[in-house]
Amino acid sequence: MFPLKVETILPQPNGNLTIEFSSISDDYPVYKSGQFITLIFEFNGQEVRRSYSFNSSPYNNERLAVTVKRIDNGEVSRFLHQQLKVGDVINTTGPNGLFVYEPEQDRKRTVVLFAAGVGVTPLYSILKTALIAENESNVLLVYSNRSQDDALFFKELKKWEEDFPNRLKIEWIYSSAKNLLKARLNRDYIIELLSNYSIDDDIVFYTCGPTYYMDLCYFTLSGLGYPHSQIKKETFRLPEEEEDDDNETSLEEVDKNTYSVILKFQGVDTVLEVPYHQTVLEAGLEQGLALPYSCKSGMCSTCISKCTEGSVRMRYNEVLTDREVEEGRCLLCTSHPRENNTVIEVN
Repeated sequence: MFPLKVETILPQPNGNLTIEFSSISDDYPVYKSGQFITLIFEFNGQEVRRSYSFNSSPYNNERLAVTVKRIDNGEVSRFLHQQLKVGDVINTTGPNGLFVYEPEQDRKRTVVLFAAGVGVTPLYSILKTALIAENESNVLLVYSNRSQDDALFFKELKKWEEDFPNRLKIEWIYSSAKNLLKARLNRDYIIELLSNYSIDDDIVFYTCGPTYYMDLCYFTLSGLGYPHSQIKKETFRLPEEEEDDDNETSLEEVDKNTYSVILKFQGVDTVLEVPYHQTVLEAGLEQGLALPYSCKSGMCSTCISKCTEGSVRMRYNEVLTDREVEEGRCLLCTSHPRENNTVIEVN
């Protein structure tokens, strides 16, 4: 674990909060733009983890920072908004995530960022890195909100636009706009934006927001001929992070057998008996293993592992490609074994 000290708490529009941290040890790993951090809490004797994307950039002279959405019925969200104080220390698992931007100083490319609401958080980090660490790359940010008052980092983004007038363009989209043709992002709007913007041959797209929003971006860009490798997405499904267990519904399971799993973790083989209603992660944690995890819902990459023998089914996967699944990659948090003696190697 890597403890971080709270240095600043900054109120943001629309019930959000930005928290700035400093490391209290010298071994905090270097993070990459687009990644997230997992904060660890204990409530009523139970460990609770929540993940938040960095809005800070490792290439900008600034503290580590994340932005948290207020969720009224969320235990962690209420704590962070109502009880967190400057000087508090929070344990973390360090940075994680595959939604990253790798800058190359001498590279010239176009970086197109599609953000909806609080989904701008990791893209703000990427925007800063692209402008600072690559001298000739250009950035187009397409940012959807209900109104200007709801836009996160509005003043900060305006300042970046002023500082980089020839390299940064921001398209502000407000659903409250009188011009309904410009009130919401749609396929034609995306095509128009790209046709009116000077695009380099070297181009990469990042999108973060609700699933329907990212699907719109992905299928539109794919239809324009851009390959999958150039379109990166990060699902921001914040309400899910504070699910009320009383509201959980059980999905009908076809296979209700219990299967054995051999979990290879930190040089030790542990045999788990995994009943149909448990995931491999839940069975491992129940047995006391300190397995890596964060979202518990197939939305992040913290628990990526590899099934080397046997097979598993994932009830949800927003991270792995079809090819990676074919190669045996799996997410512990949504994986259920399909046969006895299934072997899984934990990264």
